[in-house]
Amino acid sequence: MLETIQITADYLINQTTLKPVVGIILGTGLGGLVEEIEIEKSISYEEIPNFPVSTVEGHSGRLIFGTINNTPILAMQGRFHYYEGYDMKEVTFPVRVMKQMGIETLFVSNASGGLNPDYVVGDIMVINDHINMFGDNPLIGRNNNKLGPRFPDMSEPYSKRLIAEALMIGNDNGIDLKQGVYVGTTGPTFETPAEYKMFRILGADAVGMSTVPEVIVARHMDMQCFGISIITDSGVPGQIVEVSHEEVQEVAAAAEPKMTMVIKELLGRI
Repeated sequence: MLETIQITADYLINQTTLKPVVGIILGTGLGGLVEEIEIEKSISYEEIPNFPVSTVEGHSGRLIFGTINNTPILAMQGRFHYYEGYDMKEVTFPVRVMKQMGIETLFVSNASGGLNPDYVVGDIMVINDHINMFGDNPLIGRNNNKLGPRFPDMSEPYSKRLIAEALMIGNDNGIDLKQGVYVGTTGPTFETPAEYKMFRILGADAVGMSTVPEVIVARHMDMQCFGISIITDSGVPGQIVEVSHEEVQEVAAAAEPKMTMVIKELLGRI
């Protein structure tokens, strides 16, 4: 696996002289952040050795080298999901590659269902913790100590410093950022009312189908993480209505400018 990671990392390093310090994974309907990037190089996933290919509408499938707010970044416009049939190591492979390229900080974004009754559709939640309900873990199997420890600590999955900075940015710009716990599930079905209720009882504020595997692998390699969710539908009893992927994309796109502002400002403080 290490050899495969190195082959991909070497390929990408040779594509540009830019040295990214932050990796960004853009979720469903959240590709608009790309408009803020001063693009140095854009590469389709199909061109990258050993890279999976995104099959989900709303995930463009390209890797972008560039700068945001003078910070060199590497952005994934489109991620890979467990429900697409990829295994956990394939889902998290790009994060391994980022670390091998010298990237020490990972930003992840997603669209999620709101479980906290204080949230409304369109709210933005900074993730301060997560619950893994995938029934799987990307670290299962023989551990390579060159990548990280057998039993990585998860007492701070999301950087407290970056969370504090983000909340300050929101306050300074009149953006009402929530913060809470994200629960990750396999999908691809949206949750039943009973499942929404169970996740809320477990302590989750939002639910989605991504993010958790990537953050586990990032923390395994001692990368600091920042996660942010756009609440695109409600799982609160009495507010649950039929929802489609297209509607999720529309809500995410409408709320995205605020999320983009927060990420842009935060990148300037790395």
